[in-house]
Amino acid sequence: MDRAALADFLRRSRERLSTADVGLPDGARRRTPGLRREEVAGLAGMSVDYYTRLEQQRGPRPSPQLLAALARALRLSDDERDHLFHLSGQQPPQHHHVADHVRPGLLLILDRLWDTPAQVISDLGDVLVQNAMSRALWGDATSRPPEQRNLIRRWFVEPAARAVMPAEDHERLGRSHVAHLRAIATARPEDRRAERLVAELLVRSPEFAAYWAEHDVAQRRSDVKRIVHPVVGLLELSCEVLVTDGGEQQLLVYTAAPGSATAERLELLRVVGLQDLGVQDPAGRSLDAQGSVGR
Repeated sequence: MDRAALADFLRRSRERLSTADVGLPDGARRRTPGLRREEVAGLAGMSVDYYTRLEQQRGPRPSPQLLAALARALRLSDDERDHLFHLSGQQPPQHHHVADHVRPGLLLILDRLWDTPAQVISDLGDVLVQNAMSRALWGDATSRPPEQRNLIRRWFVEPAARAVMPAEDHERLGRSHVAHLRAIATARPEDRRAERLVAELLVRSPEFAAYWAEHDVAQRRSDVKRIVHPVVGLLELSCEVLVTDGGEQQLLVYTAAPGSATAERLELLRVVGLQDLGVQDPAGRSLDAQGSVGR
């Protein structure tokens, strides 16, 4: 681990960014360029003290998961992400595996979607990054351990994950998860992560095993999701799936029909659902809130 080079690279990467680059309000006038350390730490989901120690050449070697979070927070390119891993004495993710690194351009799109829920997931169902509205709707997936961020695993092994969906939708959604996973696992037989996920779910979930035996195949496309939110009530949202080049990541955007009851409830969620997240709207005004629900 090259502590001096790592500290310099983190500082320079932080200083080249503006708040607009990462979807944060301008706030008070700044005496120095770039983001503050606490802003980078918040975007990466780590403590300010730990990040500060990294920039001061005093921190322990970051884990691959923490490095991936820093790469997203600092909007690093693929080459810059790999450089960050090498400086930390870690091997970067192999490019022929499912990419966990979200490209800066995709993050920029996500930052602009401030009034509707959106998130980026891997094609295996791992939640990589969410905007504030997505966290208010589903809960903050990135606060969970890495193995608990997979939507398909959670659906079949954590009852609370499906409790926010009407019971009559469970079979359709479960079958959709399985059909999508089979399509991805078959397309990438060398991907050990897909293989391990299938093997785990076959053992842990009789429901998954029954659906898997039916051999349905269908990748995730546009859909309609019904969510029973504890604060704003029933939401019926159109889920548009935008696939990145190579198909390894997907941007999920949840929208409501204009003028509908769901549109009104979604606006209510924007107003009352974000306070606990410490979020501000683009004008810099704090948003009041109640809470959120896990997915």
